[in-house]
Amino acid sequence: MEREELVAMLNKDMADEHAAILRYVVHSYLEGEDTPLGASLLSRAREEMWHMHWLGMIVGNLGGEPNMTPAPYPFNPKNRAMIFQSYVDYELKLIPHYMGEADRVDDPHIKRVLQREAWESEYHAKKFQRVLDKLTPELAEGLPGEENELPEGFVERLQELVASKYTEMLQHIRSSWVFQKEGILGWQMMDFAMTKMKQLAHLAEGVAENGITPRFEAGKLVKNDSPGAAIKKGLDDVRAAREEHLRFQGESETKKHAGLLLSLDLALKQEEYEASEIEDWAKEI
Repeated sequence: MEREELVAMLNKDMADEHAAILRYVVHSYLEGEDTPLGASLLSRAREEMWHMHWLGMIVGNLGGEPNMTPAPYPFNPKNRAMIFQSYVDYELKLIPHYMGEADRVDDPHIKRVLQREAWESEYHAKKFQRVLDKLTPELAEGLPGEENELPEGFVERLQELVASKYTEMLQHIRSSWVFQKEGILGWQMMDFAMTKMKQLAHLAEGVAENGITPRFEAGKLVKNDSPGAAIKKGLDDVRAAREEHLRFQGESETKKHAGLLLSLDLALKQEEYEASEIEDWAKEI
């Protein structure tokens, strides 16, 4: 298989894995991470993150541009039973898909990764089937999410921050894959992307607790082709995010939510740390 064809194939797979991550994460937040269903869904989402990461590493190593746009995730939203059945169906179709792709490639590592994606998808299908089989009639007929009745304007403010943090996280992940051959820089960028993932979770949970799907809609990513440009972009982003979080922290409605304030305080400290670290990276480029 030619490099361009291989990159295109893996990028399509990345979009499917990205879609699964968002679906399971959103559902987890709607159920509540501290519930059995929510915890189980979050565990599946984390495993899908690894699936996407393995593919992204390969694409970046091949010199390709990683596809950071999720594919649609088809599911029936009628009730929990139909939602989980959709999850079973989605994972089952990936088994022959990945095995078929593995048969088409010659590289031993890529072949093994695709085979692993297949048998872990089978595991996910079985886990979702177990959840489906154990749903009580009441849970099966119901839907996740409950109304906490936060002010509409405050929820919209959270949604804006969710979209912004999601974009910032994807920008760092993209850079970590593209510049993985630049020594430790790629791993440092991935480390910061993971921090942003947790910051994103704190914001998205506030939206989901109000019975609303968090706005995981990325803005335009900058496709820098040099480590120096990527570092500058990362520094600009973290500084802008910190300023926005400072403003949000001082708003009257935000001050009513002690848990959110605690998370924001941590995020501000993390962003100050990240800015200082990135400034040092820039000196070495």
